[in-house]
Amino acid sequence: MKIIANTAGPATEIAENILQIANDADLAALAADGALAGIERIELQFPKFTDGRAYTQALLLRRRYQFAGDIRATGDVLIDQLVHMHRSGFTSAVLAPGVDASAAQRQFERYAAFYQGDVLEPRPLFAREAA
Repeated sequence: MKIIANTAGPATEIAENILQIANDADLAALAADGALAGIERIELQFPKFTDGRAYTQALLLRRRYQFAGDIRATGDVLIDQLVHMHRSGFTSAVLAPGVDASAAQRQFERYAAFYQGDVLEPRPLFAREAA
């Protein structure tokens, strides 16, 4: 997962083929309207760390709508959320201002395996070991 420190300065990336989706948006309507066609990155908003609707959006984008591009978490993103974000389908995250980006890698090293399936590995642990 790509971690981006929030410098609170002006954005330097060119905003081509990027779609920003509010966490209350109807993904089915967006997909039906063709809004996902040709999009390379989707930015999902976490207005506050306790609002987890973007996790569901990322999961739906990967599984139901087969989006293969970058899904980026923006807003109030803390390092405690990164592992779950990655397992839900996010591929990059912009950390909240003041959050130490160097501590992010420790979160991934702390958890090496999971019992449940996820977007990255849909089979639960017992099915992986049986194979």
